[in-house]
Amino acid sequence: MDTQAELQERDLSSAPDTGPGEGSRSSRVRDRITGRLSWRGTLGVGAACAVFVLLFSTFVVQPFLIPSGSMERTLRVGDRVLVNKLAYRFGGEPRRGDVVVFDGTGSFVREGAAQNPVTGLLHGAAASLGLAEPAETDFVKRVVGVGGDRVVCCDARGRIEVNGRPLDEDYLYPGDAPSTVPFDIVVPEDTLWMMGDHRSRSRDSRDHLGEPGGGVVPVDRVIGRVDWFGWPLGRLGSLPGTDAFDSVPAPGPSHG
Repeated sequence: MDTQAELQERDLSSAPDTGPGEGSRSSRVRDRITGRLSWRGTLGVGAACAVFVLLFSTFVVQPFLIPSGSMERTLRVGDRVLVNKLAYRFGGEPRRGDVVVFDGTGSFVREGAAQNPVTGLLHGAAASLGLAEPAETDFVKRVVGVGGDRVVCCDARGRIEVNGRPLDEDYLYPGDAPSTVPFDIVVPEDTLWMMGDHRSRSRDSRDHLGEPGGGVVPVDRVIGRVDWFGWPLGRLGSLPGTDAFDSVPAPGPSHG
């Protein structure tokens, strides 16, 4: 028994002693490897999230920063709204009263010189996330007339008429007249007549009547419909609707 105990003690004493230094070095190596893997994983997850958000913004819902007061009181400067890009994707058409974001190239603005592609890409990415003002060619306005409508300013009480029916525009900025610019237009098919809610501060279809686009916006230039508020937190929720157009009749020969 004594011999066996001595052999066990000898075996234990002959085992290599790694010591505190050796253990610490191994731990540091493991920590460095784990740290590198952790950072790579974090970066990978971050990149995947960024790609997902950009794709979601491009095809489904896009944040849009309101850059001016042309849509007050409905939309205020600095508001971030959410643009529903699927609203008209599957056969739907913009309707009177919809607030939409659209590309005004060829209608509200002329074709401009190409900008630096890198700068344009970075700004476009930031704008698509609502972190920067939209491109100078992007606008937000309310649809007042659709293809075939006759839109006239104004009746004896100063109201805009659509197909002979006067509008009671409850969304107008307080104190604003529906329009101080007279006009009488039949909206061409597949185009839209756009106006801001703050009429005295809005450059809209009225201001572009004599230009090549005739003041109307092609339907296929519409980016999406503004459906929700995303910021500030106190205004979260759906965009208020309007019944101003409920009694407007369909366009017909008598209105042309």
